[in-house]
Amino acid sequence: MTKLNLITHCGANRVERGQLETTKTPARTSSWCPIPHNDLVRLAIGALGTLNMRVVTEAHAITPDHARYFGMLQVANCQDAQDYSYVLGLRNSHDKKFPAGLAVGAGVFVCDNLSFSGEISIARRHTVNINRDLPQLVNRAIGQLSEKWNDQETRFAAYKATELSEMQVHDLAIRMLDAGAVTACQIPHVIKEWRTPRHAEFAESRTAWRMFNAVTEIGKENSIFVLPKRTQALHAILDTTCGIVTRAE
Repeated sequence: MTKLNLITHCGANRVERGQLETTKTPARTSSWCPIPHNDLVRLAIGALGTLNMRVVTEAHAITPDHARYFGMLQVANCQDAQDYSYVLGLRNSHDKKFPAGLAVGAGVFVCDNLSFSGEISIARRHTVNINRDLPQLVNRAIGQLSEKWNDQETRFAAYKATELSEMQVHDLAIRMLDAGAVTACQIPHVIKEWRTPRHAEFAESRTAWRMFNAVTEIGKENSIFVLPKRTQALHAILDTTCGIVTRAE
């Protein structure tokens, strides 16, 4: 397994999991109940363990004021994919900017690109009953992993099998901009990455897989706090292009 690519923009710093245990959590109020960052990590790892899923690599980051946390857990592959791994993204805040959350993602080995699909994601606001509800939500999300990772296998196989013309690529770039998967400033870089991939593995065919990795390569400059939303939008557009219909819950 490769080292997780956790790019720390917006002043966040990488930390070891043990450091999360010493991070102070603000006092709760009558309507706001922040939870320790480490509690979210502990819940996720515990839920994985109940399904015999093993964390093989992890990465964590917090902002200097310790108010925002983002982490990734790379999980032992329950499939036979040779070019990507499965990743859980976790985030939490102590400044009321976003709820505690979890999303399922994938990391591509050759380039360490990261994306998050939207099929499994949870978010729980820091209100009074969060300590009661969050464990149930995390366990429910983790329980869906085996089924949805089969969907991920189908998704990436479809990306690799779907050829794209130059006109389709240009159209996709605009659709991705409209959906919030990329910014206007990123589009020229995405097109350049599509035309001349920096990783030879993606230059072998002109497919949606190549386009996916062009976008996620440029997306490494995104803040870790906006990455899940942007890559979920990316998956939605490419899934439609490749004719993928995901299973209903």
